[in-house]
Amino acid sequence: MKIDEACVGCIINQSVKVADAIKADASLKHQLLSTVEQMSTHFSFEQTPPEIAADVYEKMADIAHRKDLYEEQKQHATTQALSFVPFLEEKLSNTQELLLTATKIAVAGNVIDLAAEVTFDLEHELEKIFHTEFAINDIDRLDKALRDASSVVLLGDNVGEHIFDYLYIKTLKRLYPHIHFAYFVRGVPIINDVTMKEAQEAGFEELCELVDSGVNTPGFTYTRATPYAQKLFDNADLVISKGMGNYECLTPTHRKNICFLLKVKCGVVGLSLKQNIGDIICKLS
Repeated sequence: MKIDEACVGCIINQSVKVADAIKADASLKHQLLSTVEQMSTHFSFEQTPPEIAADVYEKMADIAHRKDLYEEQKQHATTQALSFVPFLEEKLSNTQELLLTATKIAVAGNVIDLAAEVTFDLEHELEKIFHTEFAINDIDRLDKALRDASSVVLLGDNVGEHIFDYLYIKTLKRLYPHIHFAYFVRGVPIINDVTMKEAQEAGFEELCELVDSGVNTPGFTYTRATPYAQKLFDNADLVISKGMGNYECLTPTHRKNICFLLKVKCGVVGLSLKQNIGDIICKLS
């Protein structure tokens, strides 16, 4: 997806979110906002929103003299997500539809998004997710694709959400023990996206193949990935793409058999999917 006019204002507003997150004083907050506003006059409408965001966040990190702008928020999100694990494990142990329940849990975690146009409360989302239908529901097709697959790449998204991804892969391995799973993370800190640091702390290396994709964008930008990540992406029988950033980067893309799992949190993505803000999506393309 290329950026839309509506994306410009959203990206500018993210400078305010960053300033609040790092508790910037008035001078720094003004510098961040004015810098991003100036950058916005040169945004290329041939790029995806995550590609634009990568440049913007790199500049803001330089100005704020911080490598990871959302370090504290990511730690909090992880702690919050971990607190729900016993409840979710109980749900998984009692369900008659294990793939559907696990997939809904994976999507529920996608509400942890500090760059979204609208925000959602994780506890509230978990309370209602099991009674919410997918607006696009390709769960049966996903089941068939998994049964036929020998290798699956799962593209991670946000920190906190990665805890739900861990549960998801653990469940998928139980259902489809013949599959080799690879979990992709970002190459550098960008917004609140998961990197090797958080994935290693969560124990992904003991669960599946953990891959530093090399990308510096809040979404899997194929051309910025390492050769190894590109090879895995191309050769996997199925790719499971978590979140809006990955959807934006991979719409369109050169390969088939990608299952997009996300919650719609912005009007531009909603328009692309022909769905409403707040809808949950399981779309196999």
